[in-house]
Amino acid sequence: MIKKIIVCLTLLVSLSSVAQKPADRTGFIYGLGLSTSKEIYKGYNRRNIILPIIGYRGEKLNVYGPFVSYNVAKVADLDVLVQVAPRFQGFDEDDSYIFAGMADRKISMDAGIGLKYQKNNWKIGLSSMFDVLNRSNGVELTSTIAHTFRFGPVFVEPSVVFSYLDSKHVDYYYGVGQGEVNANRVEYIGQSGMNSGLGLSISTPILLGGFTQFSLQHTWFASEITDSPLVEKHSNLSIRLLYSRKF
Repeated sequence: MIKKIIVCLTLLVSLSSVAQKPADRTGFIYGLGLSTSKEIYKGYNRRNIILPIIGYRGEKLNVYGPFVSYNVAKVADLDVLVQVAPRFQGFDEDDSYIFAGMADRKISMDAGIGLKYQKNNWKIGLSSMFDVLNRSNGVELTSTIAHTFRFGPVFVEPSVVFSYLDSKHVDYYYGVGQGEVNANRVEYIGQSGMNSGLGLSISTPILLGGFTQFSLQHTWFASEITDSPLVEKHSNLSIRLLYSRKF
């Protein structure tokens, strides 16, 4: 049963923040992440995860478990990254009554290019990620704008996120094929759509000798997703707690 969910970009940004001080620029890290969110699928309960974190922070290479990024170029305040990340999305037939008789929608692995610009406490991120395991064969384009406010050793960062999902992605995770139609669901062919979200994170490097971050993100899903007969909610709230430190 698939019971894992995580926001890749949030994890990468938060872990990267650990290394902003010169003493923490490189080295191995370990920690723990906790996440909970209410699924938008009908009859699907909350996804909860306890995620052990083992990683490495280098000058160019960053590895956080299955999340990997490599800085291939830096121009002024702009970083160009090659990224690989798992996609913990989908469902098994026994996750809800609405999936009875449907083929499982499987987790996958994405790879692509990311751009990160940071200056004067502003952060702008762009990424293009592609399914490389041929699950959905889909594409996700994400843009993030954030600003960091500092209150002594506490950092508060509101953010705005837009995520474009192509038709292959939406159809795989939210579509209903002709052979999957029953009394609870009609055929549905997914089309491309744009999700939007607002986030807030509070972080500090002073607790227990490591880096701690608490974050919230509210996501509003595109109508191309919420019109699916598998879906009952238009938005959801994700809550995450992350702690990490150097070995």
